[in-house]
Amino acid sequence: MTQSKLSLWLAGARPRTLPAAVVPVLVGAACAVGIEEGAATSWWRLLLAAFVSLALQVGVNYANDYSDGVRGTDAQRVGPMRLVGSGTFTASAVKRAAFVALGVAAVAGLVLAVVTSLWLLVVGAAALVAAWFYTGGPRPYGYMGLGEVFVFVFFGIVATVGSTFAVTETLPTVSWVASIAVGCFACALLVVNNLRDIPGDTVAGKRTLAVRLGDKKTRLFFIGLFAVAAAFVILSSFVAGPLSLLGLIGVAAAVPACRRVHQGATGRDLIAVLQMVGRAQLVLAVSYAVGLALSLGT
Repeated sequence: MTQSKLSLWLAGARPRTLPAAVVPVLVGAACAVGIEEGAATSWWRLLLAAFVSLALQVGVNYANDYSDGVRGTDAQRVGPMRLVGSGTFTASAVKRAAFVALGVAAVAGLVLAVVTSLWLLVVGAAALVAAWFYTGGPRPYGYMGLGEVFVFVFFGIVATVGSTFAVTETLPTVSWVASIAVGCFACALLVVNNLRDIPGDTVAGKRTLAVRLGDKKTRLFFIGLFAVAAAFVILSSFVAGPLSLLGLIGVAAAVPACRRVHQGATGRDLIAVLQMVGRAQLVLAVSYAVGLALSLGT
């Protein structure tokens, strides 16, 4: 494989969305601090949890590229290049890439389930099915405005609480609370992406939540997600400790993106907003994780 082809595959994996896979693992790990002191060997499981999350995100991205490509909904895109829709790679090649990524997630998840609890197999199976049928199958739920539900549940609640469980094999309240803030940030990525694609998705018959809500309400929903995230960061400070409020730095980092959306950014201008949200997610990951760890570790 030439370097140019490799770079195209990497672009097709949509690296700007990968913070959505990393953030819940870091925050979930922070929620595990102080619960099982002395069991240092359990922390290696976080590597598996991160591997599962990243592979699942890449698999979803390739599966979305394949399914939208064969349906023709990527024919007129404003956003980044799509592998199938652009004709860069065949649909079958991208489908295989999706299966490989989802297979890697399945294998890593199986190992994690074996060393923790076999109940994770049920959660993992649900995640894989949801990943494929997001835009795949005869009635993709992403085309019915339910994509945000998938993102919130699996890249918010499941990934955050699951990461904590991977280390401690417990389900502490703070992890559930923190997962809401994480899920809101993950949803914001999808919302701004779908906001950008409203014109094309409308023509293609892709009834995303943004299409259903319309431009104005989608922008309000986007900003509202960060307000909810802030509320749950504040709530977590009552559960874990005041230093958890450091997570508000991550919320503040999203203000420029909210301002752009509020001012009416459209089309390619929203690609920059997507980058802003990704950076804000990483700021949240670090600030919130540090705050939670310091609070729970004292």
